[in-house]
Amino acid sequence: MSWGTELWDQFDNLEKHTQCGIDVLEKYIKFVKERTEIELSYAKQLRNLSKKYQPKKNSKEEEEYRYTSTRAFLATLNEMNDYAGQHEVISENMTSLITGELTRYVQELKQERKSHFHDGRKAQQHIETCWKQLEASKRRFERDCKEADRAQQYFEKMDADINVTKADVEKARQQAQLRHQMAEDSKAEYSSTLQKFNSEQHDHYYTHIPNIFQKIQEMEERRIVRIGESMKTFAEVDRQVIPIIGKCLDEITKAAESIDHKNDSQLVIEAFKSGFEPPGDIDFEDFTQPMKRTISESSLSNSRADGKSEPKFGGKSKGKLWPFIKKNKPPPPPPASASPSAVPNGPQSPKQQKEPLSHRFNEFMTSKPKIHCFRSLKRGLSLKLGAGPEDFSNLPPEQRRKKLQQKVDELNKDIQKEMDQRDALTKMKDVYIKNPQMGDAASVDHRLAELGQNIEKLRLEVQKFEGWLAEVEGRLPTRTEQARRQSGLYEAQNTSAVNSCAQDRESPDGSYTEEQSQETEMKVPATDFDDEFDDEEPLPTIGTCKALYTFEGQNEGTISVAEGEMLYVIEEDKGDGWTRIRRNEDEEGYVPTSYVEVYLDKNAKDVYKSLQTISE
Repeated sequence: MSWGTELWDQFDNLEKHTQCGIDVLEKYIKFVKERTEIELSYAKQLRNLSKKYQPKKNSKEEEEYRYTSTRAFLATLNEMNDYAGQHEVISENMTSLITGELTRYVQELKQERKSHFHDGRKAQQHIETCWKQLEASKRRFERDCKEADRAQQYFEKMDADINVTKADVEKARQQAQLRHQMAEDSKAEYSSTLQKFNSEQHDHYYTHIPNIFQKIQEMEERRIVRIGESMKTFAEVDRQVIPIIGKCLDEITKAAESIDHKNDSQLVIEAFKSGFEPPGDIDFEDFTQPMKRTISESSLSNSRADGKSEPKFGGKSKGKLWPFIKKNKPPPPPPASASPSAVPNGPQSPKQQKEPLSHRFNEFMTSKPKIHCFRSLKRGLSLKLGAGPEDFSNLPPEQRRKKLQQKVDELNKDIQKEMDQRDALTKMKDVYIKNPQMGDAASVDHRLAELGQNIEKLRLEVQKFEGWLAEVEGRLPTRTEQARRQSGLYEAQNTSAVNSCAQDRESPDGSYTEEQSQETEMKVPATDFDDEFDDEEPLPTIGTCKALYTFEGQNEGTISVAEGEMLYVIEEDKGDGWTRIRRNEDEEGYVPTSYVEVYLDKNAKDVYKSLQTISE
């Protein structure tokens, strides 16, 4: 099956057909281009969607992400970000492997097609020229033959006429011979031209045209094969990212399965538990007998006064109730007389009349000063401690214990960081001592001394907060017991302090205060540091990684990796989806985080962060 033998006379149709094939190829290129734009747009929308629902830093949303359900949602957002990255990979691969390659191939195909059809037209023009030469030779031979016949007839006529002179007869005879000779020459020329034309025509239809059409056929078949391969690549590009997309979906499923409703319920208890005891029963007050009533009031007043003077210890106190009331009954309003030694059996003042608990509670909720106190209580329960006391004494016992423990942990971390910096500087000093050309070892001594002072200060802070923590947990006696006892006596005698919650002082058992103290902050003095060492040495490794998939690093700043290859990690993913790795001293770059499995070395990571802090 050959176009040269089967379609020898279909030159124009073949020209139209090949042009249609190129149009189809260009249409497919346009289709793939639009697909890549859709993939990029989809990836951008997915990234924006993931970013939109990410928790904002230093906001209330971050507090909610300690629960397993919200952490699972955060993991879903992160996986969707990786999912979007795979669609970007699809777009990049389709652009480089299909669109770019086919665009170049179309240009080459157009040039090849133009060359082949130019050769075909040239062959057609040549055979047409040969045909015209043959026709001209044929007409000339025909004309010469007719002229020779006429000359022969004229000679015979003259020879038969007795009246014609001999000279005229001879002239006619010579003319007839001349015409015959010309006819013979034309015949020979026509015969030669005919043979030549037949040979050219045979070569044209059996050699030149078949060869040209065969090349056109091969060109068209290559175009068909190429578009088929591109379609396979189109599917393969999608298939290559399916495992990674499947892994993203598996991680989402894993995050969903990690949701623990019991654990979330326990976290709610830990977050909002105050440590107070529930309120006790209210004593029955008998108002039917005035005398008993007076005695009861007097005894209650005395017991209340005695109770006020009792020392208070950290922990759960029996005399302290749910946040507004006392153990036995609501406190009385201030007496009409300023003298505490009023006659117990005298007439009762209307302001000393005992009121039901509900009426006192309503008065508490509608009074402006007590609304102010309620707001301070709400702030205490919501752990808004930006300007609270340093020992967190404005919190309920359980919340105070957690905050103190958190503070101790933070200080221990700071101590560890300072010690890591000191160890790094010590190593740097050893390097300077061994290699004086790299730097002056004495320049590090000042910084080492500062780090030692900082560590000592942080240890003192840890001891201070551990002491407060021990008080809350009941392991040590209260160190400020006497001062707080005096404060409690003062509050029992001062009637204005009873009515105004804003003046109440905090006791270790969890009462609230509006008085705020500024928390002391430990600031490490900043000093300039010679970073010559950092300029000389490359970034240290903070772990290793294994390539899960092959990545072709075609963009600037990236590095190509093969599946299963082990490399060094020198910079973690900072939220942009890329991890910086190193193959050897001269080869390093970025790869997508989802393409590698990272194994971080904690000690190396801490040293690296310490060096960064020192250089800053």
